This record gives sequence, structure tokens and C-alpha cells, in this order.
Amino acid sequence: MAKTQKILAFAGSLREHSYTKRIVKTAMRGAELAGAEVHFIDLRDFPMPIYNGDDHERDGFDENALKFQRLLCEYKGFLIASPEYNASLPAALKNAIDWASRANDKFKMGEVFSGKVAAIMTASPGGFGGIRCLAHLRGILSVLGVNVLPSELAVGKVHEMFDGGGEEMTNEKMKSLLENLGASLFDTLKKLHGEIELVTCTRR
Repeated sequence: MAKTQKILAFAGSLREHSYTKRIVKTAMRGAELAGAEVHFIDLRDFPMPIYNGDDHERDGFDENALKFQRLLCEYKGFLIASPEYNASLPAALKNAIDWASRANDKFKMGEVFSGKVAAIMTASPGGFGGIRCLAHLRGILSVLGVNVLPSELAVGKVHEMFDGGGEEMTNEKMKSLLENLGASLFDTLKKLHGEIELVTCTRR
């Protein structure tokens, strides 16, 4: 069955108007212009407790974590933007990934990640653009079986690239780079899967 490539986009920041949310939405537009079907989610809509194996065994699998798993299962590609917290990922993003990687009566261990493709990016008001967190994010995703695109973007001095709280990036060069990253994810998915709809997860 012919169908467009589906991409899920999200950011690791919980702030309402975070720069990482704004840059991932910029990359989204590039994927959409290339022909992808892209859906953005906010991790604030999936609040999860800090993962604790004892709580998991006693209370069962967290409902919001299961909702997040189901969403990940539906998409072949991910656009992920993470802020840099102390040279690494923020706790909310790592915790969401930890929960989603766990097995339950619906999904096997790591099933919702394995074989997927991701493009990653970060942003910071600093000159380095938060780049130190990307190596950590790449490593985590790779261990889970996600194919992370070699190209990645760190947007330095990001506060100068938007007009206040606006969503539209005003720096045309960086805007083009982000849109091209989104388009590259679409192109990679198309090369891997063509126009054939594949079942990506096995529901139990």
C-alpha cells in the first residue's frame, strides 16, 4: 500500500516556548516540503514518573509511557531536538526514552526504536550551540537500534535567530540548514522503505 513517510517530531525541553521546540518545528517544515507526514508532540503532554523498576513491577507500566510508546511505534522516523543540560541531555528526555525502551505486555524491549531513523539537533544561546549533548543522544539512540543520520545541527546564539517569542526563524542560513536536515530524514526514509507501508512494531 503506497503511503508517505511518517515522522514524529519532539523536543527534550519542557519549556513552553523553548528554542529546541522552535528549531525542531523549523526542521519539520523541511520534511513536510519534501513530502513527509510530520506530527509534533510536546513531552509535557506525557508526564511520566522517574523510571524505577520496583515501581514498574508493583504499579504496572505507566499509562503516559505506554501512550508515548504507541506513538513511537506508528512512525518510521524521528526529528529530535535536545537542549544541553550540564553537557548532556535533560532528565525529562532521558526518562521518556528509558520508559519507552522497556518491555510490557504490548511491546518487546526496545521494539519501538529498533530500525527507525532519526535526525538530531540542539540549540543554545551560547556559541557552541549545545553540541555536547548530541554525542550522548546519538549514543543512547544507537544502542536502542535507531539509525541516526550522520548530519546533525547545533544552533549557537539561537536567541538572535528569532524575533522574541516568535516561531519563525529569522536567520535564513540556519533556517535553510534545519529545513535541509528535515528533508534529509525524509529522503533517507524513502530510500530505505520506498513507497511501501511497513509494519514497524508487533502489537501483542
